[in-house]
Amino acid sequence: MKKIDVFTHIWPKPFFDALIGHIGTMTDITRRSGAVPMMTDLDRRFEVMDMFGPDYCQILSIASPPYEKYADPETALRLATVASDSMAELCQTYPDKFPGFIGTAVMSNPSAVVEDARRNIEDLGACGMQIFTNVSGKPLDHPDFEAFFDYMNSTGKPIWLHPARGQNFPDYLTEDRSEYEIWWTFGWPYETSAAMARMVFSGLFDRYPNLKVITHHAGGMVPFFEGRVGPGWDQMGARTTDRDLAAVRKGLKRPHLEYFKDFYADTASFGSRRAIEHAVEFFGDDHVLFASDAPFDPEGGPMYIRETIAQIDSMEISETLRRKIYQDNAARLLGLSI
Repeated sequence: MKKIDVFTHIWPKPFFDALIGHIGTMTDITRRSGAVPMMTDLDRRFEVMDMFGPDYCQILSIASPPYEKYADPETALRLATVASDSMAELCQTYPDKFPGFIGTAVMSNPSAVVEDARRNIEDLGACGMQIFTNVSGKPLDHPDFEAFFDYMNSTGKPIWLHPARGQNFPDYLTEDRSEYEIWWTFGWPYETSAAMARMVFSGLFDRYPNLKVITHHAGGMVPFFEGRVGPGWDQMGARTTDRDLAAVRKGLKRPHLEYFKDFYADTASFGSRRAIEHAVEFFGDDHVLFASDAPFDPEGGPMYIRETIAQIDSMEISETLRRKIYQDNAARLLGLSI
């Protein structure tokens, strides 16, 4: 069977050159990305991919951080154009290795984001669009982003939700930065979960019932906290006196837990079998897709692919479900021919 890795990151050379031309020196998370050879070296990427046989292929996406982290809205749009054009060209040149790519929405440029998403999907053939869990600290249920979700709802194409948080988000209010990279280890799963909750309780899925959202890293915290998310939030409003939050929950068309289960999740869990099992149990057999998060591992690419495959292969599940995780769910959701 095919192994369609739906969330792998790349900086194609034209984009990398444009990025360096803009920012000059890489720092923090951009330096981390740029230091991984597989991110920018296509020969190294092919070398790693070939370790897993001819049935292994990748869906390409631009790596963190979000464009707004290092570019103004107009520059971000220019960089996004270079990124998508470059990934589309790679997919056309190497269709067996790269059956599709994901555009990254320029959410910091609300006046252009819909047209750019349309260009990605309708002109370049993108499988969908990547967004981040906040836009310069602005939540995804902000009115600025309504038109984007309206458009994505009309396409039926999925949205990939990637966490975004840096060390400038402190662990404690008395401090001005996060220590020990807690912002990444625990902050990113929280970011994903918080964004999911804002989308659910703002009524986004009632307004746009055709939205399909793939959450990174096995759904963040949500599958592990099903009791708090479900029965715990049944008491929404009991802990708050300055607003009628019970009315928010009651205003949804369905029980809130059903919306959380409508999300999709990938298997990019750094080799954690339990995380993948929880994701399958919570989101269901049809809503979990194979992803490795390559090339961000201590070996610069192969480790997370190898460990994720090993965990999926060792799970006590039917071959039908294993096939769904590896290829069928992705093929159906992304519209791929396999």
